[in-house]
Amino acid sequence: MNYIKIVDVTNRDGVQTSRLGLAKLQKTIINIMLNEMGVNQSEFGFPTTEHEINYLNGNLQLVERGLINKTNLSGWMRAIAADVKKAFNNVPKLQCINLSQSTSEQMIKGKYQGKKNKKDILNQTCEAINEAIVQGAKIIGVNAEDASRSDLEYLIEYAKECKRYGASRFRYCDTLGYDDPQTAYERIFQIAKEAQMDVEMHFHNDLGMATACSVMGAKAAIDAGVDAWINTAINGMGERAGNADLVSCILAIEKSSGFRGKYKLDPQIDISKAWRLAKYTSYAFGVPIPMNQPAVGDNAFAHESGIHADGALKDRRNYELYDYEELGKGEPEIIETGRMITVGEYSGIKGFRNVYQNLELEFNDEDEARNILELVRYANVHTQKPLTDSELKFIYYYPNIAAKIMTVEPYYKPHGALKERIERVDNLVEGSKIV
Repeated sequence: MNYIKIVDVTNRDGVQTSRLGLAKLQKTIINIMLNEMGVNQSEFGFPTTEHEINYLNGNLQLVERGLINKTNLSGWMRAIAADVKKAFNNVPKLQCINLSQSTSEQMIKGKYQGKKNKKDILNQTCEAINEAIVQGAKIIGVNAEDASRSDLEYLIEYAKECKRYGASRFRYCDTLGYDDPQTAYERIFQIAKEAQMDVEMHFHNDLGMATACSVMGAKAAIDAGVDAWINTAINGMGERAGNADLVSCILAIEKSSGFRGKYKLDPQIDISKAWRLAKYTSYAFGVPIPMNQPAVGDNAFAHESGIHADGALKDRRNYELYDYEELGKGEPEIIETGRMITVGEYSGIKGFRNVYQNLELEFNDEDEARNILELVRYANVHTQKPLTDSELKFIYYYPNIAAKIMTVEPYYKPHGALKERIERVDNLVEGSKIV
């Protein structure tokens, strides 16, 4: 039996949302929560990017410790052999990767400016696959950027050749949100049928159809006899109008008339963790969950009109397709309205101890408490937000990894004109004024 599985890209594509971002500690908590939810894979970052190195290696230590044990952590990079080599040099224990390459005529002409053709692109991708195998990669995905505007026959050739070289999956990227659900089904079915290779769906929401296209693409892959992998982002975060929403995709597979009982979602998915994950991610990004967001929005289970309210009270199935309890909603939330003690970058030991006592966490001695306090102070500087219970607990239980994740060493080796300018300014008695 073939399954529909989830590859969440919040920590790779979601963090590329313009004018927003996540601290490394926040990305780590999201990986832990995705693991608790049973999501098969998290595309957790960029191994060729210097400021990601400590975070990526730290999270792979959490895999070794068994804290992350259901979710594979995958790195994203260009389909260039040199990038693959650099990625594994930076993150040696990386096992799961995605190699990205542009495949449409628009991208080939617009990005490569005629310097590469389709054959060059395929050869370059295969060289990158070969390097990944040499480096010890266990799962290799190949991404066709702008697949929805690419020639179908070329995509089939691309998938087949990448599979022959050792790639595990083909990622169909609707980079501009161009496809409609029917077209997505037809194209992905053809690719999956011809290549007999697992297919990932990566749809953007520029036309508001990312979730619909994702589930129809997954249907196509299953109908063609291979496993389907839907790329999602929590709360639909991502570039421009965002990616397919994680919870919406899961519910569409589990509850919709055309999928329920006919197509199988990865059995390790635990939808009861959805609300907690959505709420934390909203807080971390600083983006409120829309009131009418499916499942997790404030109005998802709200009824006001007389007919609806009466019907829901008589039998909730009259106006509710699924239960809020399934999503982990319905628990009472305690809101402090009196005295409140928080911890931050300027906290003292007494207030800090009070906060941890409320979490029912104790310290063996004063030295241990002050060590953790110092980490918590750094964490507040790092996130620039009041720390959540999940973050405070993570720092308590994994202080060394927390310290590593929050440590960013600038890759700064000035040379050429910059080096000359710095040396010239350093030799001046009075520096330039900055207005």
